Amino acid sequence: MSAEMDLDLRQALILYATETGTAQEVADRVALECRRIHIRSRVLSMDAYPEEDLVSETLGHIKYANARRETSNIYSDGALEPWLETLSKSLPELMPLPHGLDILPSTQTPPARVSLVNCSNHQVATNDPLDHDHDYGLATVKCNTRLTAQDWYQDVRHIEFDFSDNVEYSPGDVAVIHPIANADEVETFLSQMGWGNFADDLLEISHVHKDQSLPDHLPRCATLRTIFSRYLDFNAVPRRIFFRYLRYFTSDEAEKERLDEFLSLEHADELYDYCFRVRRTIQEVLSEFRNVRIPMNYIFDVFPPLRPRQFSIASSLKKNPHSIHICVAMVKYKTKLKIPRRGVCSTYLSRLQPGHQLRIRTLKGFIRLPANSDIPIICVGPGTGVAPMRAVIEERIQQNAYNNTLYFGCRSATKDQHYASEWNQYSVDNKLIYRVACSRDGPEGVKKTYVQDLILEDADRLWKLIDEGGAYVFISGSSNKMPAAVKAALRHAVVTCGHREEVEASRYPLWQQAGSSALAVLSNLETQAIFLSSNS
Repeated sequence: MSAEMDLDLRQALILYATETGTAQEVADRVALECRRIHIRSRVLSMDAYPEEDLVSETLGHIKYANARRETSNIYSDGALEPWLETLSKSLPELMPLPHGLDILPSTQTPPARVSLVNCSNHQVATNDPLDHDHDYGLATVKCNTRLTAQDWYQDVRHIEFDFSDNVEYSPGDVAVIHPIANADEVETFLSQMGWGNFADDLLEISHVHKDQSLPDHLPRCATLRTIFSRYLDFNAVPRRIFFRYLRYFTSDEAEKERLDEFLSLEHADELYDYCFRVRRTIQEVLSEFRNVRIPMNYIFDVFPPLRPRQFSIASSLKKNPHSIHICVAMVKYKTKLKIPRRGVCSTYLSRLQPGHQLRIRTLKGFIRLPANSDIPIICVGPGTGVAPMRAVIEERIQQNAYNNTLYFGCRSATKDQHYASEWNQYSVDNKLIYRVACSRDGPEGVKKTYVQDLILEDADRLWKLIDEGGAYVFISGSSNKMPAAVKAALRHAVVTCGHREEVEASRYPLWQQAGSSALAVLSNLETQAIFLSSNS
């Protein structure tokens, strides 16, 4: 058998599922290791891989490899690097190299995944792949209103989008929005890189090495300005592979020495402290490594994709046909270096004005409302976690189901009590029992009140709703201590009011992981509770 035929048999399918981009980066890294040992890889997201194709894979000879997450610093790839080294040694044992081929050295700069040349077809350049993706609908901004007081430290927005065509979603679903980077920041970055003079030249993007992924909805032709506005993220905190490429592209010996230290496992904590702990961005790192010259063909290797963001939908389609509402906290903070930061998507959303248009798609969530509208529901949604709870309550009221309870948590009744007028009106109309905990409004020195404290106060009523009514419990919000405290308060109701033993109460709810959120099923009378991570 010829070496060429041997290479045809040396193939790997690498599938990943990701929200933050970590799994996609790891998949690309695995593909690079496979390339070193002459294995051709296909790297695909689980969404893009047709399930029916799995049966056509060479299952009789399939081999599996699992990367186990260690407790070491994941940012510094403390677990990944040794695993990749083991992989590069193990695969040649399973699939011996064809005669005459050697393993490529890891110090060798891999070829760029794309080639960029001047694009002469201007008609192709006007085609935006997002416009042709039928999962996305054209949305027009109806309003962009600040919910928090003007003098409050946090800016939380209520944004409404209208759709000319039909849009389908249910309570608990999410809206997917592709951000566009701030134009001034893009201009500053392009000038810093020395690309400003030709940033608007139209380039044809050819995907040369398809074992490395590209951003979703990337057009065939685009300018550097468009690429760094919509598809590549220069404001991200870089991962370890970024520093490897800096090592390839610097000519300065001092920079090489420093990068070698960052890339060594012995100095993993130093890289963590330099970059991740202080949230140093790619642009800031490049401003310090001034002798790095990144070839344009390598921009898709060096810079991570600018990923779409997901936001819990804060409306019911039954009440708001052809419309989606979201409740979003604008991400704004100072790093440990005292540098102000604004989220890319937050900045984009904050500048949207009525009449602006964008493409939005929806994804299914985990909430399932009771089929019987007589079954009560209990919603717990502090802060922007109230967004999916608003969708649930609107949906229920449209179904003439009024046995609804909402526990909302904020800091101040007058500063950040989102949708207060709506909840109070529903309460007056006997369509909702509204309980709010304003943790900073009490006298100084007095214990602060949180949603779990109100649940403890209402233990008897809640137990009756759960035990006799088979209530559904939905919890949405920050994934810090709040969900655990709420679960503990619900278990307290089971013990004290339901007269159950602690061991039995600990099973009340049984929490299970379900994707990025956790699905909890209270094991009593078809009662269920769902925890959803808030999106911002």
